[in-house]
Amino acid sequence: MGAVELGGVKPAIGSARVAVWAGLIVLIGVLNAAGHAAKGAPGKNVLYQYSTAIGGLIQYAVILAIVLGIAYRLDWAEVFALRLPPSFQAAAGWIVAALAAIWAASFALGQVLDAGKDQGVVPDHWEPAHAGAFVANFAVVVLVAPVVEELTFRGFGVSGLASILGPAGAVVGVGIAFGVWHGLLIAFPVLAIFGAILAVVRIRTASVYPSMVVHAIFNGVALVGAVAAGGSS
Repeated sequence: MGAVELGGVKPAIGSARVAVWAGLIVLIGVLNAAGHAAKGAPGKNVLYQYSTAIGGLIQYAVILAIVLGIAYRLDWAEVFALRLPPSFQAAAGWIVAALAAIWAASFALGQVLDAGKDQGVVPDHWEPAHAGAFVANFAVVVLVAPVVEELTFRGFGVSGLASILGPAGAVVGVGIAFGVWHGLLIAFPVLAIFGAILAVVRIRTASVYPSMVVHAIFNGVALVGAVAAGGSS
């Protein structure tokens, strides 16, 4: 198929590049699933360790380098939707709607699935003695992760899949890919819905930045809410 117009642009991404991107997603998913099966869910205190933040930074740096390599010699502004939304008011509306939809879906699925337990990285109480490490990990989870994952999925992923499957196919495909990426069975439905909703935001706003904002707010609220609700030790 030819290039599909997406948010006013026509990113020309070949199927070979999309296949490499899909292979990266599956590889990361397999590694995450294998690690989860071998070690179980991470401990509740991993975000109180500097090593977690350092490891996260290295991991995301490698992933970003690979994704940028896949997009080598393409117009990154087009492929990753690195442009401001044409309407900030409309973008703000989509951000609010997306957060409401994600929280509603998370709450509804949480009645039958314990996705948070499956991921297991959110601390359940505040430890003042490890505030520095928590801040470092907070920066990775709320700033670094949303940027890299949005460029990977709602940037290249949406553009690449839309050029083959169309916008609707891209939304579904990116949602599934986002769930696969994390390698978590119980949390898969929540993650897939999360990924699909952010894909809609990226398409409707013609920009990857609003989905980054949604992702960052969601992660930040989850972390702050967890430690606030649990009190301090």
